[in-house]
Amino acid sequence: MPNTYTQLYVHIVFAVKYRRAILDTGWDERLRKYITGIIQHDGHKLLAINNMPDHIHIFIGLDPSKSISHLMQLVKTNSSAWINKEIKPAHKFSWQTGYGAFSYAKSQIDNVVKYIQNQQEHHRKVDFQKEYRAILDNFAVDYDEKYLFTEME
Repeated sequence: MPNTYTQLYVHIVFAVKYRRAILDTGWDERLRKYITGIIQHDGHKLLAINNMPDHIHIFIGLDPSKSISHLMQLVKTNSSAWINKEIKPAHKFSWQTGYGAFSYAKSQIDNVVKYIQNQQEHHRKVDFQKEYRAILDNFAVDYDEKYLFTEME
């Protein structure tokens, strides 16, 4: 077969280091636009992006020639540098190590986009830790509780 055809939809979730609630509504839209640029520049199609003060959700159409880990390295490194340079938070900003990445079928796109767009409403009922554990459980991902979230020392 001379061509490659794919349909890869990935929901990615990651948190601010120590789950600090510091993604501020005064600048989080600029952050989402910055991250959107990183994703698109790397050849992926952004389907949805939204954040809460302590974490972010991204839903993409994945370019099969690129790895998710490479994309996450780009997004986290460049957006952390941007926040530290442009926003200048009181403490050095960084994302927590690791991320969750979950694949979906084309028929599920609308539901995932709505879920990501409605994060503010969703988190009135469920905190991030419960949400993340539920996603892992729904996808039958084995995990060790002690490695889910880094605690402040």
